[in-house]
Amino acid sequence: MEARGLGPVAAKFGLGYVGSALTGHERRVGMLVIPYMRPAGGENGVATIRFRCIADECVKDENGEFYAPTRKEDHSSHKKWYGKYWGLAGDVPRLYNTSALVAASPHIVLTEGEFDAQVWDMVDVPATAYQGTDAWRGHFVPPYLGYERVFVIADGDEAGIKAAEARAAEIPNAAAVSLKDGHDSNSFFHTYGRDALRGVIGL
Repeated sequence: MEARGLGPVAAKFGLGYVGSALTGHERRVGMLVIPYMRPAGGENGVATIRFRCIADECVKDENGEFYAPTRKEDHSSHKKWYGKYWGLAGDVPRLYNTSALVAASPHIVLTEGEFDAQVWDMVDVPATAYQGTDAWRGHFVPPYLGYERVFVIADGDEAGIKAAEARAAEIPNAAAVSLKDGHDSNSFFHTYGRDALRGVIGL
């Protein structure tokens, strides 16, 4: 998280690490834990959790340097078993950082991926995320209808732009905003800084 520049918000979002696991969950040892918290919070305010691979052989190059945030990680060694992310058995797709939906703001950002939503939070812009194109559901649309503008952030490649335009087509007050040069929100922030990222949506 420090390599991605997200260390300052790691505690806020409750990120953790699986150092040991209960029987049946051993394959999750060594993974990052991303909790999905309910807006109301509370002692039992976690709706679900997702796990993310952060194995050295996947997230670091041959010199021990992290690929992120400006280079693609290589998770090909385990892709046939699971991708970068792993949910709980039987879980369903959910929106991430739904507490942003109850913040007082005329606008909100929608990203593909939890880390990107965290980056927008770092620059004081409320942001939610979905878990990928296949995880988008029609019932995610209504919470966004009360905003003046929903900015659907597209990663700066063809697949990212196509996905963002598909989301924006379903949300009548949305606009798809593309980041340049192949960036996602995290790498764009790392490269150009806070003001440039806010400027992408006209702030």
